[in-house]
Amino acid sequence: MEMLGNTHLMEIPKTAFLCSRTIPATAVLKCYDWAIEQREHGRCVVSGFQSKLEKDVLHYLIQGSQPLTIVLARGMKKRIEPELKKALNKNRLLVLSPFDESVNRVTAETAEKRNRTMMEIADEIVFGHISEGGMLSRLQREFKRKRIRLL
Repeated sequence: MEMLGNTHLMEIPKTAFLCSRTIPATAVLKCYDWAIEQREHGRCVVSGFQSKLEKDVLHYLIQGSQPLTIVLARGMKKRIEPELKKALNKNRLLVLSPFDESVNRVTAETAEKRNRTMMEIADEIVFGHISEGGMLSRLQREFKRKRIRLL
């Protein structure tokens, strides 16, 4: 696994945040409120921050000072976005990739491996929304031994 940033974040409690790409409007505000709560309590959130909603959640989280972990569904980033660079410089960010640098496109398979990695390293798993019959519904059943919450 490739790592960039504060590797000590692997040792602290983390909450994985996952959300289906399609999400009802009623669930969106719950996810935003949850993100703000995590930020205010200084909790470390691990996510891929890939879908539109997950990017919005990152927007709320990055404004805080709590640690964050991003797991990529491809090889390590070659360019770090300015807002992430600030968090890296403050030693509050860890970027992980379970893939080597030759994997440069996100596919359903790489997204699933990314999600599994997040769920394995997390102490708790929170789902913003799970579409029936999708990948996350399968993973939720598979990871029942972990503490799981649906917003």
